[in-house]
Amino acid sequence: MREPSARATAWLLVALTAASGCVDVICLTRLDGYFASVITGNLVNFGHALATADGRSCTGAVVAVGGYAAGVAGATVPFRRIPPGWNSRTALVTAVEAVLLLGFTIGWWATSARPGYGLGLVLLATAAVASGIQSVITVGAGVRGASTTYLTGSLTTLVRRRVLDPHRFADLGGIGRLAGLMVGAGLGTVVLRTAPTSAPALAAALVIGVIAVAVVLTRRAAPSPAAHSRADGRD
Repeated sequence: MREPSARATAWLLVALTAASGCVDVICLTRLDGYFASVITGNLVNFGHALATADGRSCTGAVVAVGGYAAGVAGATVPFRRIPPGWNSRTALVTAVEAVLLLGFTIGWWATSARPGYGLGLVLLATAAVASGIQSVITVGAGVRGASTTYLTGSLTTLVRRRVLDPHRFADLGGIGRLAGLMVGAGLGTVVLRTAPTSAPALAAALVIGVIAVAVVLTRRAAPSPAAHSRADGRD
């Protein structure tokens, strides 16, 4: 399986970042103030919950952070001992993320966008696991320093590069992911206000779209059997 070009992979990561922004805005505004992927914010909330003895909030923190860690651990296993890059295994793991987001969408729709505390924890865990998987997919995609779920490092790197070398071209991939996160969060907010039960479907559609585009790109990049035959001198 041939990999998409570096530029195409960068755009695929922008789409994944937009999906992350959409999921996070849903979790933040409708699931007790916790993120699916921003562990820094979740740990701050966890510390606050511990200090105020808020058991309900503590449980949300454990679910969010633990789910994310479980997603990272589970997605790391298939990528052991293989070089970085977008390959068939990447597509398979991305499909697992898409299935989780579809499950999140179905649960959200079934409760009319009001899941309550118990089911809300289940949905938060589902979103967090999906985010952890996406983080591993991003690391394994082969784009150095890229992230699609936590963008603090991306902004830090972008600003440092501009300060250290003002004449250097901007990191368009980094800028694209920062913009993608904001666009995804913005679109998620709009859908939450206009068609709340459909909001998670946007994130699922983005991830499924990434898989579809990646498959098309890899098929275009793959040499035809005739080309193999000519290369081997069997034509």
